[in-house]
Amino acid sequence: ILSPFNFTRRNTGSHDVTFKVAYCGVCHSDLHQVRNEWKNSQYPMVPGHEIVGTVLEVGSEVKNFAVGDRVGVGCMVWSCQQCDSCSKDQEQYCEKVVWTYNSIYLDGSPTFGGYSSLMVCDQRFIVKIPENLPFDAAAPLLCAGITVYSPMQYFQMTEPGKSLGVVGLGGLGHMAVKFGKAFGLKVTVISTSPKKEKEAKEYLGADHFLISKDEKQMQDAARSLDYIIDTVAADHPLLPLISLLKVNGKLVLVGMPEKPLSLPPVALTSGRKFVGGSAIGGIKETQEMLDFCGKHNITCMIENIPIDYVNTA
Repeated sequence: ILSPFNFTRRNTGSHDVTFKVAYCGVCHSDLHQVRNEWKNSQYPMVPGHEIVGTVLEVGSEVKNFAVGDRVGVGCMVWSCQQCDSCSKDQEQYCEKVVWTYNSIYLDGSPTFGGYSSLMVCDQRFIVKIPENLPFDAAAPLLCAGITVYSPMQYFQMTEPGKSLGVVGLGGLGHMAVKFGKAFGLKVTVISTSPKKEKEAKEYLGADHFLISKDEKQMQDAARSLDYIIDTVAADHPLLPLISLLKVNGKLVLVGMPEKPLSLPPVALTSGRKFVGGSAIGGIKETQEMLDFCGKHNITCMIENIPIDYVNTA
């Protein structure tokens, strides 16, 4: 159970931005970490890595941010800036990356996340939130949004008219649907829950809906999709999803189930199909994603809760 505790944020350094936290998303990662499901949790812990707020103070060397700016911090607060990944603006793959919480900062202190009133962060890991996006509905873009946007860009899942399957209609999945429609794709939501069909089609604009447990529906949809983004964090079979891909189709995993996945190689070789994975995105790409959301007025579907309700949430 999470309980409040007091700690002191570091003073604003010459390269730091200090901001008042307005909202912080509750990410599935927070649940994994609080429950130690990834076996790397360090306590006491303050979760939260979908953080937005207003700048209170900037360091003497900060040039791109000013007091009053609308800003955000996602999953990272530092990287080495020297490795191959950092040189390609892919800080999320830096071997020395420091995560926003449950990590160790340069000074040896533990990092604490956004379930907090205040945040201090190196300017290189601060992003600007477009003025037209509401603060609360923009916060989950910093993890859920970039987690699906980055692979869609990298694997070129952006060609209008192509077909995209989205497995799971949660925080990640509903953002994949929104981005898919903004890119001009034909979007099919694949879910175990028939109850989500109305939400998928009427509220998010999905073109089709498949119940993954319905064998006939799945057979009828065989080789109909160019791409699939799998957002599910629970254990589930991949083979039925592979059968939905066209020749040269791509399945990208962004959810992280606990158990290893199993897949016969012939499922891939028979259609030159690809299975890959992706984790969040670099800071430059995160800012590009936010600007794209500002241009297309894309935000997350949210429920606002007070911080004292977080254990129930």
